[in-house]
Amino acid sequence: MRRRSVAGAPVRPDEDEYPEHEQEGFAAPAPAQPVPAAPPERFRTEFEFELPRGYLDRNGVLHRTGAMRLATARDELMPLIDLRVKNNPAYLTVVLLGSVITRIGSLTDPGGQVVEELFASDLAFLQDFYRRINAEGHTRAAVTCPSCESPFEVDLAGGRLGES
Repeated sequence: MRRRSVAGAPVRPDEDEYPEHEQEGFAAPAPAQPVPAAPPERFRTEFEFELPRGYLDRNGVLHRTGAMRLATARDELMPLIDLRVKNNPAYLTVVLLGSVITRIGSLTDPGGQVVEELFASDLAFLQDFYRRINAEGHTRAAVTCPSCESPFEVDLAGGRLGES
């Protein structure tokens, strides 16, 4: 059934909805337009890195770049039942890093054996890298220039000195 005005003419649908606007000379408000959503940020689960020294394999090949994935609860719990960790709690780092490092150079799935053979500076770098990506969610570090004492950020995920 169509609505009719007092004069008998059909009523526009918006006339009854906003009668005070027409009396005051205002136009009916425009229908709400959907707000375009911001593009979703891609969730990263793997992070590239560059070792300070590198892993020297048995053939004398130096591997410096690699990738580490985010740790799961299982990754953090499994070392606790590992016999090597039970016998030597310091071995936890080796087992944990061995499970989350997905690549070092051309070696895929390097595991604890490769982590055991890393230089101490590379092991320390990977421990810090692990903490940053799993606890802080990024690979940037705030540092201060030793010469001019100016603060700036560096990305621990690699890159050469002087690159931004």
